[in-house]
Amino acid sequence: MELNLTRVEFTDESTIGELSINGAFECYTLEDKVRPVKVKGMTAIPAGSYEIIINFSERFKKPLPLLLNVPNFDGVRIHPGNSAKDTEGCILVGKSKSADFVGSSRATFETLFEKLKRAAENEKIFIHIV
Repeated sequence: MELNLTRVEFTDESTIGELSINGAFECYTLEDKVRPVKVKGMTAIPAGSYEIIINFSERFKKPLPLLLNVPNFDGVRIHPGNSAKDTEGCILVGKSKSADFVGSSRATFETLFEKLKRAAENEKIFIHIV
């Protein structure tokens, strides 16, 4: 499965993107601000391609998607949340967007997570961030 995240809106607080699966729009994303130098807990991950696995998150106490081998970052996940205060380098998802915000995040995440779980049974999952 191929996920593509295109970052489209950049503010002093966050980065809004559009996530597609195999070329079809899925949802909006919210990440921390893109910075030239990492500020712990306040910086979007580097653009690039990453494999995604689903494993148990000790922090969230449930299985979540995890991006592998992100340079200088550990524990980067896709999970629900609405604003930059809800992410520390992770990718949040939502069906609606406004300045520094994505909405309907829990429902959006559940829909996406079901697709990822099904795909993980038969194939590798990759996300490409541009």
